[in-house]
Amino acid sequence: MKITARFATIEDMTAIAEKDTSLTESQLQWKLNNHEFIISCINEGIIGFLRLEYLWSKIPYIGLIRVNHEHQRKGIGRQLLAFTEEVLANRGMTKLYSSSQANEAEPQQWHRHMGFTECGIINGINDGIGEVLFVKLLSKI
Repeated sequence: MKITARFATIEDMTAIAEKDTSLTESQLQWKLNNHEFIISCINEGIIGFLRLEYLWSKIPYIGLIRVNHEHQRKGIGRQLLAFTEEVLANRGMTKLYSSSQANEAEPQQWHRHMGFTECGIINGINDGIGEVLFVKLLSKI
């Protein structure tokens, strides 16, 4: 069973739309055309994805990372992150940002385990819960 990571394409749109319901069809299409979805696949089936965003149109940020429940804790998130880091570093980016709700201990632990460090908090969002921000330095490959 070979697991691969790659940019999602327009052919993956239906499968991604089923997994990420927060985007409109036009937003999803734009992101696919601009290589802002990275997917992990087994035998052409998508088992996880990372949605890349850009703060102020220039600072890379993980908008969402999700792995199918049955494939969690098997290195899929690490694979998605490694692919993303390599792409961004090759584009000359030096940092990658991400976040987690302030009350989500497990996602915060994952970020720290993956080499992110806490760099701030946004209060007053997520129904007042807040969002913890993380940053990871990227190295040239």
